[in-house]
This record gives sequence, structure tokens and C-alpha cells, in this order.
Amino acid sequence: MSKNKLTYTSAITELEAIVQDIESGEIDVDVLTAKVKRASELIRFCKDSLRNTQKKVEKTLVDIEPESKSEEE
Repeated sequence: MSKNKLTYTSAITELEAIVQDIESGEIDVDVLTAKVKRASELIRFCKDSLRNTQKKVEKTLVDIEPESKSEEE
């Protein structure tokens, strides 16, 4: 059985669904525990994803910086 790869967008979508479930107030305590745990995992995934993206963008900007300076001269 193949596992779907989690993406930032799918994690956010799942988080939004969890928030709606919790806000509805009609969730069993046992289910609530599992949903809060899953939300925590998804938040961690999203934060890591954002950090990695930020690093890649910063590296790209640094990589193109010398080209921009030499073009200005």
C-alpha cells in the first residue's frame, strides 16, 4: 500500500478540517486527543516546510546576488 506524500497544502487543509471539528464542540474526548496529536504533527511539518523553503529562497537570492552586482557595474 502506497502512502500519499504529505504536502504543505494538504497539511493545511487537514489542519483546517481538524479546527472545524474541534470548534463544532461535538467531538468525543478520545477523538479529540487523537486530533490534537495529529494537528501537532501537521503544524510541525508545516513549520519545517516553511523553514526549508525560506532557506532555499535565501540561498537562491545569495546565489544571484553577485550577478546583480556585476550587472550594475
